[in-house]
Amino acid sequence: MAVGITNYQLPITNYQLPITNYQLPITNYQLPITNYQTIMNFIESFKMAGQTLLANKTRSSLTMIGMIVGNASVIAMIGIGEGAQNFVGGQVKSLGTNVLIVRAGVPNASRSSIRNAPQTLIVEDGKAIASQVPSVQGVSAELNSSELVRYGNKNVSSLIFGTIPEFLTVRNFEMAKGRFLTELDVRQNNQVVILGSELAEKLFANTNPLGEQVRVKNVSMKVIGVFAEKGTSFGTNYDNSAVVPIATMANRIVGRKSPYGLAVTSLFISIQDESKMDAAQFQVENLLRLRHKITTEDDFTVRNQKDLMATMGSISGALTLMLTAVASISLLVGGIGIMNIMLVSVSERTQEIGLRKAIGASQHDILFQFIIEAVILSAAGGIVGTCVGVGGILLVGNFTPLQAGISPVAIALAVSVSGGVGLFFGVIPARQAAKLDPIAALRSA
Repeated sequence: MAVGITNYQLPITNYQLPITNYQLPITNYQLPITNYQTIMNFIESFKMAGQTLLANKTRSSLTMIGMIVGNASVIAMIGIGEGAQNFVGGQVKSLGTNVLIVRAGVPNASRSSIRNAPQTLIVEDGKAIASQVPSVQGVSAELNSSELVRYGNKNVSSLIFGTIPEFLTVRNFEMAKGRFLTELDVRQNNQVVILGSELAEKLFANTNPLGEQVRVKNVSMKVIGVFAEKGTSFGTNYDNSAVVPIATMANRIVGRKSPYGLAVTSLFISIQDESKMDAAQFQVENLLRLRHKITTEDDFTVRNQKDLMATMGSISGALTLMLTAVASISLLVGGIGIMNIMLVSVSERTQEIGLRKAIGASQHDILFQFIIEAVILSAAGGIVGTCVGVGGILLVGNFTPLQAGISPVAIALAVSVSGGVGLFFGVIPARQAAKLDPIAALRSA
């Protein structure tokens, strides 16, 4: 009978295995509870941080000023910098990105006035370039001078271009009224003039200027046309300018003479294809060296509009980066301000911290609350600063020629950096608060 009883207990022993295995789901069930408690602790800490900051609205607002100024400055500087780059690009494109500019004078010489510019370029140089360089589409020879234009009792100081018929296409000008110069006007030294839109408005107001006589430096000129609006490029207001035949300009207005031919101050050369700019520049330089019999230093300067646009873009980009770096200093200052205020807050709330730790709050809870307060201050300052910066960009775009752009990347970066600054500078006071001994804190209170 004993053998049978012993064998009977085997199923009872095996029966315990399912009970032991049944404990596993209970153990695993604790994980969601732990995560839930963490979330609830975070929400509670967030609420307490918000209530503390709202209880001291004035101090919180003053603390955020540094972050507001920093974010607004960074966003505004980046937007204005993009606007400056677009503006410079538009200025260069208005002259044409496929244009070479040849000016008289040694490349490294100091800039002289137009009237005293060296007489090393002549109209024949432009004609030779047009006929001998295959990739050249057109050449405009120009002789410029600033003169007084008179009509009746009205006097206007204006930039006068003495040029040839190719000027219209090479320089991308358009006619609003009348006609442009012809070869006959240049050959016969005709005393005719085409006015810029702004100059025509100043002299004639609402009357039709065509056929009227104006005086350019006491030389009577007949108005044969008016340009469409061109705008300003690199400080030159083309709408306040006028165009006359180059021979008339040289003989009757500036009295410029050269033993080699009709002297000019510059040659504008349009190239058929932008991809041929470098080759065309090389050919133009070699041709002018042969014509001027140059063996040492050039007596002319060739500028590539494409290179000029790249140079101006890099300069404006560098200035934008510098201004943004300077503006970012205010973010650092704002972060230091947050740290100072939080340290003051720790000393003021010593009793509160002692009570919380006495009833069971851990160092982690205290640390977390103070860090949340610092991040809320910096992030709120970043959001307000973003609004201020965007508003500044819109004002600049409406009241200046700079079409400043709103960069989502700059906004996201500024707000993220401000939050990171708050987190970084909030750690020190938060750790100081978390390390307070509850007994010492209660005694000091």
